[in-house]
Amino acid sequence: MKSSARKVELASAADLFSTEQERQDAKLEKVQNIPLSELYPFPDHPFSVRDDDSMKETVESVKEYGVLMPAIARPREGGGYELVAGHRRKHACELAGLDTMPVIVRDLDRDTAIIFMVDSNLQRENILPSERAKAYKMKLDAIKRRAGRPTVEHGGNSPKISANFRSDDEIGAEMGVSGDTVRNYIALTQLVPELQQMVDDRKIAMTPAYQIAALKPDEQALLVETINSEQATPSLSQAQRMKKLSQSGKLDEDTMLGIMSEEKKPEVDKIVLTSDTLHKYFPRSYTPKQMQDTIIKLLEQWMKKRQRSQER
Repeated sequence: MKSSARKVELASAADLFSTEQERQDAKLEKVQNIPLSELYPFPDHPFSVRDDDSMKETVESVKEYGVLMPAIARPREGGGYELVAGHRRKHACELAGLDTMPVIVRDLDRDTAIIFMVDSNLQRENILPSERAKAYKMKLDAIKRRAGRPTVEHGGNSPKISANFRSDDEIGAEMGVSGDTVRNYIALTQLVPELQQMVDDRKIAMTPAYQIAALKPDEQALLVETINSEQATPSLSQAQRMKKLSQSGKLDEDTMLGIMSEEKKPEVDKIVLTSDTLHKYFPRSYTPKQMQDTIIKLLEQWMKKRQRSQER
C-alpha cells in the first residue's frame, strides 16, 4: 500500500493545485465531471502547455490518484465550457487516457476570469518572459477596464479613481515585484515574435530587451536581420543607443549595422539574480529588499561557520 507521505507529495504538486483561494472555494462549490471534449482553452491563454518532465509526473499522478484539484471553468457562449484554470490538468487527463475531469463551473465575466486565470498561473515556475509579459498585460488591461466601468452610485467613472489608480503598481505588489518590473515586462509584448523568441531562448538579455521593445516594428525587423548577419545580439549600451536614435528618427540600416558591428568590451565578472529566480525560494509576500536582507544574513552565517571551521 502506498504511504501517506507519497500522497501528500503528489497533492502538493503545482500542476494539480492553484491558489489557496481556489482550494477554499472548491470546498464550497459543486464539482462536476465534464467531458474533455466540452472544455475549451481560454482565449489568448498566455501560458503554454509543455510536454516536459513536470507534465510526465502530473500524468503519472493523474493515472494513480486522479485529478486532486478540480479545474475552474465558465460557461462558453458557443456551448461547452471555457477553462479558466486547469489547462495543464486537462492535457494530463488527455495523456492519461481519461474522458472526463472534475470541474467547478463559475459564472464569471471575462475580465474577472482573466484576473483569476493569470493569478492561478503566475506562481508557477519556469514561465517564459513572453508568457509573463502577456499575462501581466492581460491582467493590467482587465483591471483598467473594471476600474473604468460606471458604478451604480456615480453612474460613471470616478475622476479621483482614474487619477490615482496605478494598476501596474498594484499587480507588482501582489506578485512581490516593483511596478517598474511589471511595466518592463509589459514592454516586451511590443517585440516582434522573432525577438520575443530570442528573449525566451536567453539569446537576448532582459535589460537590452526592454530598450529594443521601444523600436518601431520595421526597425525591429531590421534588427533581426542584423543579428542574424552579425551573429551577435545587442548589449544594454547598444540597445540604449538604438532606442535613442529611433526616437530622434535617425536609426537606419547603416547606423544599426555600425552599432551592432562594434567589438564588445569584455564584461566584468558579475552575478545577476533576477526576482523571478529568487521568488521560488521566498514567500510571495517578500519584497526584493527583504529577499536581499535574508540572503546577506545567510551568507554572513555561512562565512562565520567557515571561519570557525578553519580555526579548528
